[in-house]
Amino acid sequence: MTAARAWAAVHGHPLPPSTAVWDGYPVGTWTKNQRYAARAAEQNAQRRQARLPVPTSAGALTEARRAALEEIDPGWCPVWDTGWQRCFRLTQNLLQNSGTLPVAAGKVIVQGEDLGRWVTAQRHGWEQLLPAQQWLLENVLGIEPAEEAERPVKRTQDDMWALNLTAARQFHGREGHLRVPRKHAEHLEMEEGPGGRQGGAEGVVVVKLGMWLDNVRKRAGNLTEQRRADLDQLGMRW
Repeated sequence: MTAARAWAAVHGHPLPPSTAVWDGYPVGTWTKNQRYAARAAEQNAQRRQARLPVPTSAGALTEARRAALEEIDPGWCPVWDTGWQRCFRLTQNLLQNSGTLPVAAGKVIVQGEDLGRWVTAQRHGWEQLLPAQQWLLENVLGIEPAEEAERPVKRTQDDMWALNLTAARQFHGREGHLRVPRKHAEHLEMEEGPGGRQGGAEGVVVVKLGMWLDNVRKRAGNLTEQRRADLDQLGMRW
């Protein structure tokens, strides 16, 4: 508890990563174990309420210990992912200090968390959130779901083929061949990055070129003549 209080006082939340150590003590592992114990206690309480036998109370968090942790932060043991709760708390702390909501990826990194990327992900993934999460985002952080016009356009199969072919041409132009290792990823500079792009740089899309070419070989018999010819021009090894 001493380590948990000290961590929370410095970092603004009692949700350290599992690898976190404070003053030589594995506070990350400890708090994770307390969450497991709290959930075990909740399951036991539900069984008692349903008048079902409780196999054992060993390992379940006591009410007194849970109350002590809730004094640090009532959200220390969320029903959702602790990583989500950590980003929520960091964003809340940021707003309380600066009043500015981060909206762009790569601009605001706090304790290793890209808060702008997280905010964007919440707005675009609103329907996948629990009602309680939606309420917290809207009423505590002032985050609203993305409008339809803001959502990235879904790529068609033709779009995906064109993107991968562009990556293949870029690789061939640079290397002079198309012998691409399976794990190779090609970075494309795009004027307007497709929705769901990977990587932190704006306008950059990462194509898993080696894996794509392996998959193309496996379904070579289903390719159109034009698509096969496009790859033949690059020296594709079938």
